Amino acid sequence: MLLKEEKILLVDDEEGILTLLEITLKKERYQFITTCTTGQEALSLVKNQVYDVILLDIMLPDINGLELCKQIRSLTHAPIIFVTACSSDFDKLTGFGIGGDDYITKPFNPLEVVARIHSLLRRQHLLRSLPAEKIEKKELRFGPIALLPDDAILVVGEHRLECTAKELDLLLFFFRNPNRIFTSSQIYELVWKEPPQYGDEKTVAMHISKIRKKLESNPKSPEVIINLKGIGYKFVPPVQGELR
Repeated sequence: MLLKEEKILLVDDEEGILTLLEITLKKERYQFITTCTTGQEALSLVKNQVYDVILLDIMLPDINGLELCKQIRSLTHAPIIFVTACSSDFDKLTGFGIGGDDYITKPFNPLEVVARIHSLLRRQHLLRSLPAEKIEKKELRFGPIALLPDDAILVVGEHRLECTAKELDLLLFFFRNPNRIFTSSQIYELVWKEPPQYGDEKTVAMHISKIRKKLESNPKSPEVIINLKGIGYKFVPPVQGELR
């Protein structure tokens, strides 16, 4: 049986949760698992080791997990899954807004957490394979905007902007579907790869808002990713034509 090479960091102040998750992940053949119980220790680990996915508790003893996420995001593009007892829309959207990729609430089934980790890692592998399989040049470009999937970089004019894993997923979706209208539910199902539930349209709106801040000269009056009221979203490239 082949062991999985991905490196996973688990950050939670409850030792019992860390032990349970580590045991479950090892049963799924993940062998490189690091655990820690404080934010400062997590930050030190991320500075010295490359991780493929990070599971992050919001309620840590020394630093709020949301603030820690901001610091971690400046060091790595690795997907971040928040684990917390806070389940309100505000907490969820705040987490997405500062660079989180997924969100799961306590109490949880450890198998669900492992499934979320596996899903994010699978998407990462898919994104890494796309340029070699689908693109002659390792970029997707419409006029002055370009997407570099391998580097998780969005180029707007002369500016190179870093993207989170979920921003990259969403940008790839729009770049491959220009001038087509999609509802929030369709976008969620096609990008998040799971059926939408109540409130998920807010998740889509939050991520699109973040992308607009990078793409648009005036995010409050968007011209690239436009919202057709009551219908959905449409990606309108600044220069019409074939993707190259």
